[in-house]
Amino acid sequence: MESIRHLYNMGYGPSSSHTMGPQKAALTFKEKNTEAQSFRVTLYGSLGATGKGHMTDVAIINTLAPQEVEIVWRPEIVLPFHPNGMKFEAIVDGKSIDEWIIYSIGGGSLADENTKANRTSLYDKTTMDDILEWCQKTGKTFWEYVEDTEGKDEITEYLTEVWSTMKTAIEKGLEAEGLLPGGLGLQRKASTYFTKARGYEGSMKSRALIYAYALATSEENAAGGKIVTAPTCGSCGVLPSVLYHLKVGRNISDAKIIRALATAGLIGNIVKFNASISGAEVGCQGEIGVACAMAAAASAQLFGGSTQQIEYAAEMGLEHHLGLTCDPVCGLVQVPCIERNAFAAVRALDSCSFSMLSDGKHLVSFDKVVLTMQQTGHDLPSLYKETSTGGLAIYMNQSDN
Repeated sequence: MESIRHLYNMGYGPSSSHTMGPQKAALTFKEKNTEAQSFRVTLYGSLGATGKGHMTDVAIINTLAPQEVEIVWRPEIVLPFHPNGMKFEAIVDGKSIDEWIIYSIGGGSLADENTKANRTSLYDKTTMDDILEWCQKTGKTFWEYVEDTEGKDEITEYLTEVWSTMKTAIEKGLEAEGLLPGGLGLQRKASTYFTKARGYEGSMKSRALIYAYALATSEENAAGGKIVTAPTCGSCGVLPSVLYHLKVGRNISDAKIIRALATAGLIGNIVKFNASISGAEVGCQGEIGVACAMAAAASAQLFGGSTQQIEYAAEMGLEHHLGLTCDPVCGLVQVPCIERNAFAAVRALDSCSFSMLSDGKHLVSFDKVVLTMQQTGHDLPSLYKETSTGGLAIYMNQSDN
């Protein structure tokens, strides 16, 4: 597995796979072909189907400027390696002098058929079972495994920046009001929810605040603001909202939040390595489901859970999102994406509570749920995997008459 730095990417929304990844690919290709007079970029599969709503073309064109860019949309062609395929061509005197096929595999990461063979592995353990065994033998826990692997000072510095970016996104989102871009006529709700939350008491206030924090981050993402992939842009509101709520409500120190981020990153990394965090590949279970698992694990750690209880919380967070489809209306990261972040944040804390009431023993392991999620994702029809050709994306556009 790679560093969790590759899981927590800081950048601008609305989509890690459809905006961040293509932008990164465009920059790489541009730097390689400085003599190009223009570029042609073909977007396949999910990128071709929902790229306009996700502003994929805008990200690529802006990155390749000032050269002219021709965008070719081919949603009907799904390349074998991954649904988010792109072909970049450098044009000189009307002829293609170089081409590159690359895939945006989720969370802002790029890969192709040669990537795994050439990738440097940082973590020597890639399954939850192996990591739990290491914890039992050493007496250490998940965040210590991350520090031992990545270097304490280096990863702490990086996660401190991650946490700062997350907090800023929430605080900006709570202040912002008005329509989100994209044409759905969707109003921001975070500010209103935050105002109303302060008028409640007890569990209702707590739940309303979590909703507000999750909405704030997700709305910032939808508006193209700066967020952290956790593990993706579309699911960026779950983990920050839970951590922010626990910090404010329970006065948890930033140092403990950083350690919780390390644990959450390890959870996300296990799924990314053994299955997928791409909605275009496995549906929204790979985005919201994984985000919920990450937040559940982080909160269980902050509540003093054992490694077994932390693993159980993560397992429930992912298990109870199995089969979740990705069917964004108009290809925008808004409906149902924004509300899903809020509900998954609450479910993460429910998973934490359930595991903390147990002794950590349970029947279904996290590793088995990861494999189940991967198989479920492969079995889902393509219309439910970020193509906007099924589900809400279809029925929302139909007349009630």
